Amino acid sequence: MNPDHSVDGQSIQEAIGKICKPFDDDYWRRKDTDGIFPHEFYDAIASQGWLGIAMPESVGGTGLGITGAAIMMQSIAESGAGMSGASAIHMNIFGLQPVVVYGTGEQQQRMLPPLVAGKEKACFAVTEPDAGLNTTEIKTAAELRGDHYVVNGQKSWISTAQVSSKMLLLARTTPVDRRTSKTHGLSLFYTALDRSAVQVKEIPKMGRAAVDSNMLFIDNLIVPVEDRIGPDGNGFQQILHGFNPERILIASEAVGLGRAAIRKASTYARQRSVFGRPIGKNQSIQHPLARAWMQLEAANLMVFKAAALYDAGKECGAEANSAKYLAAEAAFYACEQAVLTHGGMGYAKEYHVERYLRESWIPRLAPVSMQLICSYIAERILEQPKSY
Repeated sequence: MNPDHSVDGQSIQEAIGKICKPFDDDYWRRKDTDGIFPHEFYDAIASQGWLGIAMPESVGGTGLGITGAAIMMQSIAESGAGMSGASAIHMNIFGLQPVVVYGTGEQQQRMLPPLVAGKEKACFAVTEPDAGLNTTEIKTAAELRGDHYVVNGQKSWISTAQVSSKMLLLARTTPVDRRTSKTHGLSLFYTALDRSAVQVKEIPKMGRAAVDSNMLFIDNLIVPVEDRIGPDGNGFQQILHGFNPERILIASEAVGLGRAAIRKASTYARQRSVFGRPIGKNQSIQHPLARAWMQLEAANLMVFKAAALYDAGKECGAEANSAKYLAAEAAFYACEQAVLTHGGMGYAKEYHVERYLRESWIPRLAPVSMQLICSYIAERILEQPKSY
């Protein structure tokens, strides 16, 4: 944790730690096995007002910004909940930042308090099967017809759509051949996930089974004009206010996951004896764990540098992307070493580290690839020509 941030990080950690305590390793192993959303955990977080940690006080939040949210999400992951616990509330924490920034007063009062109170769950419907990370080329179309839009298209890898009642939807309101720039013509909506018009099909995956990922098939979904955030056609610029917070939060969660793995491995290394001595006495065990700890701590500094910049209203694209890259790599290395430290037992579900390793792939793959981050840094910071 960065000692320079202004929020009371220790108080947040202690409070979240108390909430997480009943949801132990066995709880999350069961959730990983049965694939059922952790409603009990979600309700526990919501009941004490933590879903609004990054939201303004005017809509029921606590106004602690992305820095406060990063501390909270890291504490959840570090408790042993990993990406499953963090992802259960991830979208509610950062997703509606575009509404905070661009929404009207009426929209903020209508849309945000139910989310903060945990009465509504939301999903982030941006990614598409063909566009992938090339967001400006999405095809889902929203056609204006009087006082409403009619939306048709597909979305992919949409988390929590099985349990959500709302979605933050990015759709094309100007055809590609009539847009005035590459980023023009996309509009952002926060609207009801009407299941009579949206088919939600879950994607089976290797980890985080309790938090669903889905394909959405949208067929003539009616979206009222008043659910559009900001002017028509400016959705890409608006969604950027969700991108950097998401990168910061998933980086903080990755650090937490890595710390949980190192804690498990260190405990096992002290307790497991082979050839009459604890395996932690061997430098081949000590040194990889020491490197993992150092990498996590270094990544954590970038996480909170990015969060502080965002909360100060300053440009933080390079820092947010770097935090995501560094934390994801550090977490993966930590989880891999945790499995290796356990030897054969690391492959057993009983010791939990195999679950951590499977989940450590998530921050490496989403919400942006490592390769695109390197391209971003090369272009924006090192002034290299655009490569794609």
